[in-house]
Amino acid sequence: MPARNIVSHDPPSGKVRYSRLATDDDGYIDLQFKRSPPKVPYKAIALASVLFLIGSILIVIGALLLAGYFGVTNSDRTVPVLIIGIIVFLPGIYHLRIAYYASKGYPGYSYDDIPDFDD
Repeated sequence: MPARNIVSHDPPSGKVRYSRLATDDDGYIDLQFKRSPPKVPYKAIALASVLFLIGSILIVIGALLLAGYFGVTNSDRTVPVLIIGIIVFLPGIYHLRIAYYASKGYPGYSYDDIPDFDD
């Protein structure tokens, strides 16, 4: 392969000003390490609120059915209402607790801990 000859018609110029780098400069700037404020997952918090409310209502209804406050002909249908209420209640209260602590700024809690719905 033939070698290329690089010919520059511009004479070297002494007009370029250079400055020395600081001795304590390691090449990084502080802006690189700052975290951006977390995005609040409003949809996930709304879903957690709905799960919390539905679970609370089902737990109260299940407890009242189990206690015999309502006239129930088949008492075997009261326990599943209570169990479904507990299953729906737990994820709702868990995510609402994380959202509350993250909004108050408690250490160890962040909105990043709540799953977000990326549409």
